Amino acid sequence: MADQIESFVEVPKEFVKDGVQFINKCQKPDKSEFLKISQAIAIGFLTMGTVGYVVKLIHIPINNILVGAA
Repeated sequence: MADQIESFVEVPKEFVKDGVQFINKCQKPDKSEFLKISQAIAIGFLTMGTVGYVVKLIHIPINNILVGAA
């Protein structure tokens, strides 16, 4: 019974220990790294927006042809 309780308590202790080690290793990005990350995210947003717009632009006429024929 004591082994079960000990193993039940051990998992959260290891999780907290790993979390503290992770936070201690983290550091804030410097200005150039932050700008690179921001640019990559902006390019991703623009790319996904363009793809979505093109798909919608193609989908509307095809949908009108299919639904209009019925």
